[in-house]
Amino acid sequence: MENIEKVCDNLVSWLIDKVQEAGCKGLVVGLSGGIDSAVVAALAKRAFPESSLGVIMPCHSNSKDEEHAKLVAETIGLKTVKVDLSKTFDSLLDELKDDGTNLLAVSNIKPRLRMTTLYYFAQRNKYLVAGTGNKSELTIGYFTKYGDSGVDLLPIADFVKFEVKELAKFLGIPEIIINKPPSAGLWENQTDEGEMGFSYKELDSFILTGEATHEVKEKIIRMNKLSEHKRRMPLMFIREK
Repeated sequence: MENIEKVCDNLVSWLIDKVQEAGCKGLVVGLSGGIDSAVVAALAKRAFPESSLGVIMPCHSNSKDEEHAKLVAETIGLKTVKVDLSKTFDSLLDELKDDGTNLLAVSNIKPRLRMTTLYYFAQRNKYLVAGTGNKSELTIGYFTKYGDSGVDLLPIADFVKFEVKELAKFLGIPEIIINKPPSAGLWENQTDEGEMGFSYKELDSFILTGEATHEVKEKIIRMNKLSEHKRRMPLMFIREK
């Protein structure tokens, strides 16, 4: 990425402008322990040194994720609060009387609980919620509708995964965060690439150049088409006049 310092400066300025346009005071970010949330948190801290907040929200999560989230916060000097959603998640499953037959339906409750938690802190502090979705994931719909996509701003939505890594290095994110296998943390041993069926390198290459094997290209195009509803406002019926 050319002139990464300027890119980061532009991102910070954009965040400041959008928060001020909304009449708000700062930003809240969900800290997952992954690279995307680390980059967005670092940008938020630069934009609002005294009014940015990281929220750590374990929900039957790997303890390493919380450890990495805290490491990111310490590295960039970000104030954090922890909200353990495990009991809330369990209580909801009890009420739903879930039979365990649909892992994804159950797992997606977690990001939706996190979205609700972030908006509590946002409204309480008059902040906006900064989302962590990148271009690679948004292209194929690899996010939870009204979960991690339920945000006010998407600062890294125009950056593919390898560019996010470049931003992370420039922003001083610890190497252990940059190099860990990307995971949404929805269930044990889950990884992004394992679930997607191709690598981020292949996905990024296709997005930027259109080049990929026939099999990968077909998968990406299909996922993009099927996830279109996740990237747009709800369709509205318009009466005939």
